[in-house]
Amino acid sequence: MDKNAFKRRRAEFMGLMGDGVAIFPTAPVRVRNSDVDYAYRADSDFYYLTHFPEPDAVAVLIPGREQGEFLLFCRERDPEKEQWQGLRAGPEGAVAQYGADDAFPIDDIGDILPGLLENRRRVYYSMGRHDEFDGYVLDWVNEVRGKARAGITAPGEFVDPNHLLHDMRLTKRPEEIALMRRAALVGGQGHLRAIRACAPGLYEYELEAELLYAFRKGGSEYPAYPPIVAGGANACILHYIENKAALKDGTLVLIDAGCEIDGYASDITRTFPVGPRFSAAQRALYDLVLAAHDAALAEIGPGREWPKAHDAAVRTLTQGLVDLKLLKGTVDGLIENGAYKRFYMHRTGHWLGLDVHDVGDYRVAGLPRVLEPGMVTTVEPGLYIDAGDDVPEAFRNTGIRIEDDVLVTKTGYEILSDSVPRRADEIEALRADPL
Repeated sequence: MDKNAFKRRRAEFMGLMGDGVAIFPTAPVRVRNSDVDYAYRADSDFYYLTHFPEPDAVAVLIPGREQGEFLLFCRERDPEKEQWQGLRAGPEGAVAQYGADDAFPIDDIGDILPGLLENRRRVYYSMGRHDEFDGYVLDWVNEVRGKARAGITAPGEFVDPNHLLHDMRLTKRPEEIALMRRAALVGGQGHLRAIRACAPGLYEYELEAELLYAFRKGGSEYPAYPPIVAGGANACILHYIENKAALKDGTLVLIDAGCEIDGYASDITRTFPVGPRFSAAQRALYDLVLAAHDAALAEIGPGREWPKAHDAAVRTLTQGLVDLKLLKGTVDGLIENGAYKRFYMHRTGHWLGLDVHDVGDYRVAGLPRVLEPGMVTTVEPGLYIDAGDDVPEAFRNTGIRIEDDVLVTKTGYEILSDSVPRRADEIEALRADPL
């Protein structure tokens, strides 16, 4: 990605800061077991401002500093370690490749950063997010306080930068939207491959393997979250990730999976028959969820309130559940008393971006967030029909969710994940065209 895009982000953030110093450490390396680490992934806020992918790094932003406003502390080059662990940018690369005004070895941060805090009013830092680093920041501020007799003032205020930065992250810029389109396309390729590969007798993990193959082949570094491949009754477990059961003819399989491209996530869900076709009962439930999906989409657009899509989906699902005799009562009454939550217990969407459940408030000053161009949300209504005695047998243990990634545009919306069919007839056509 063009490093000037990150320069513009930093400039915008510093324009909102006023006087102060902002400190953003990246995520630490996490141990998986023994001497094996998890695959490294940078902190999203840090990455949003720097694009720097390495661990052991801290970004410092100082608006108006004549010697440079963007400083980066990072690991030094080390040929011996790089032979084992891979190349490092080093301070020189931090300047040349990532646009830092100046860069220093991370081991020198304790000697340099206190001086950067001198005579600054505020420290913008997310206290409590990086426990060990919190102590370092407090020590550096206290070190500056100890210089009061020399006429040096220490910051008198800690400000959480999340409110400013997360509002920025909520509205995607063109370069972010391009990455999210690609993540949705590659994610969709995984779903298409899994739908076509499905057959009775396979195991859920075999479909997961098809997903992961397509993700990696498409250039994704990682899945955006642990894939959900849930056959039969497992689809009624919202965050099922065991993915080890056999797939049985006559049941449905729900796949909720997305990938990351340069940190940006896709989040797509499709539900389809293990065999060639939906049964009549499955089709009735599926078409109801699809109708709720369409109703929610109709409420996506600039100037519309965030909860309206959920409200539209809930009303459509509740009416359908009454029509199918799975609920009894009036639609308004069933919504008011929450009876529909037996079969639909989650929200219809969430923000999407560098995090699969991305940052950004859903309410502002106590009022629902109003959608604006550049925001990206999922639309994901579902139904999860249990095996209760009052449920007709044809509907029991059936979980269905349809989820797409939706960009708010100036005139309405764009479905980023539209490459994966949603209509039942289209799904059955894919099932009839195996790999």
